[in-house]
This record gives sequence, structure tokens and C-alpha cells, in this order.
Amino acid sequence: MPEVTADMTITLDGYASGRGQSREKPFGDMDTDRLHGWMFDHRDENRVEAEAITEAGAYIMGRKMFSAEEGEWDLEWTGWWGEDPPYHAPTFVLCHRPRASIEMEGGTTFHFVTDGIEAALERAREAAGERTVSIAGGPSVLNQYLDAGLVDELRLHVSPFLAGGGERIFDGVRDLDLKPHSSRSTPWVTHLVYRR
Repeated sequence: MPEVTADMTITLDGYASGRGQSREKPFGDMDTDRLHGWMFDHRDENRVEAEAITEAGAYIMGRKMFSAEEGEWDLEWTGWWGEDPPYHAPTFVLCHRPRASIEMEGGTTFHFVTDGIEAALERAREAAGERTVSIAGGPSVLNQYLDAGLVDELRLHVSPFLAGGGERIFDGVRDLDLKPHSSRSTPWVTHLVYRR
């Protein structure tokens, strides 16, 4: 059975996205240059961790990671990721309203799952084959999987600044059965890996 991994970039105070998310501001009022600069501006120094994010055979994300809108779908909108999303694998979007799958360039197909986290994980495991399943986010989706004890490896990328509000990792998580596995620091981020 494929392992379940999760990568999440967070601030020192544990926030992974800011307040007021919208189509124009996917991370709300979060300073995304500071949050994700390690992946883009300093990729050479963080190449191993950045490349590990897109190694999975299937992904799971929440609707807010696909699109900030709630309610009825805007069927013209195919997500924030452009024509060639970085996943290049089946990606299962947890949501409350059904929608037909969207096939994108590069091998990414977004499938919309309305029957919960376990159903999404079952479908993702089947699609992943021998490769891992990655919980891509956002924080509320990751928290549900953590709370259910379904994450085998959690990889946190801690950017050294405070956000002061937004969506925080571990909110609502009652217990964790994770042990420290490894850590590595660069001037822009600290990479922490925990395993079951």
C-alpha cells in the first residue's frame, strides 16, 4: 500500500496561509515571497526538498487549494495552477459539490471527491500504484488527515517569520503518533521530517 506523505510550508507561528483568500490572493494576506521563497528564489539550496514535493504518484488537496470560491463551481475556472500544473499525476480535490474531472497538460487530472477524506485516499492510493500519495494541502485538509492518523511522513518547511493569523497547521488535531526523522536548515528555511 502506498505511503502517505505531506509537505507544508509554515511560518514560525504555524500558519500555512493567510486571512482573506480569494482568486486574486490564493494565500490571502500572507507574504508568499517570504513563505515560499525557499522553493523559488533559493531553489538551488533547497533542491532535494523542493523536488520531493512533486515525486508522488497521486495528490490530495482541498477546494481552497484549487480555488478560493465557495458555493457553485465556476466551470470556466480550472484552478490557480495554469495549463500545466506541477503535479503531473492524478489529483483528488476534496469538496462538497460534484464537478466533472478536468484533464490538464503534463499529466495532471483534477478529480473532485465529495464523499470524504477516506474515499479520496482510497482513490489516490489506487491511482498512485507503487508511488506515494501526497497530501498537498491546504492546512485544514492536512489537519483532517493528521487527526485521522493517515499520514506516514510529514515534511514541514518552516520559514523564519511570523504571520499572526490565517490557517494554522495542527488546529483540531487531537493526537499525533509522529517521531522526528531528520532536519536540515538553510538561511531561508528549516526542513523538518517526522515519520510514524
